[in-house]
Amino acid sequence: MSKLYIIPTPIGNLQDITYRAVKKLSDVDLILAEDTRVSKTLLKHYDITTQMISYHMYNEHKNTKGIIEKLKSGTSIALISDAGTPGISDPGFLLIRACIENKIPVECFPGATAFVSALIQSGIPSDRFLFEGFLPHKKGRTKKLLQLSKENKTLILYESPHRLLKTLEDLCEYFGSETTASISRELTKIHEETIRGTLSSIKDHYSNKKPKGEIVIVIASNN
Repeated sequence: MSKLYIIPTPIGNLQDITYRAVKKLSDVDLILAEDTRVSKTLLKHYDITTQMISYHMYNEHKNTKGIIEKLKSGTSIALISDAGTPGISDPGFLLIRACIENKIPVECFPGATAFVSALIQSGIPSDRFLFEGFLPHKKGRTKKLLQLSKENKTLILYESPHRLLKTLEDLCEYFGSETTASISRELTKIHEETIRGTLSSIKDHYSNKKPKGEIVIVIASNN
């Protein structure tokens, strides 16, 4: 029986990966990648030639059993996502749970996670926070916003560029337009940007400037 290694990858800058992670990706027998086309750039940069296959939200239910069998037979496997730590708004949970159920060792390496960087540089209290990931697009959205507005800790959300303005409008309605917030986008990349202010002022900013890239929203508690 082998071990499953959870390996965080850079969220933008290819240098943001540990020496140990690079070595492990070179040493394992197989790499499970969220998108092999994306991960190929990272592996090529570090001259990693390990075999890679896709493992993502659309095939994880179907493929998990086969991966467990590979681990049981002695194949060492690393799981990576396109960016950041697998299992954080990315595939990973199902496989990790299956490994635990089958008494297969799991080891998670430390590494990049976008929401941690966004939280720390927001200037908003980080002693108590709730990471919610992506809000529901339609069903359950109103209920979720109402629930989150009552939290007495800093809230962290992920959002896509084309839904950002709609989400900011909803946040102004449920949290109050003068609530302190911060938005970080394109973290560690050339065009990295963090905008701090009230929800209303941030909404005005992006009403005049179309957002691009991956986005993290940090919202202070009013409770």
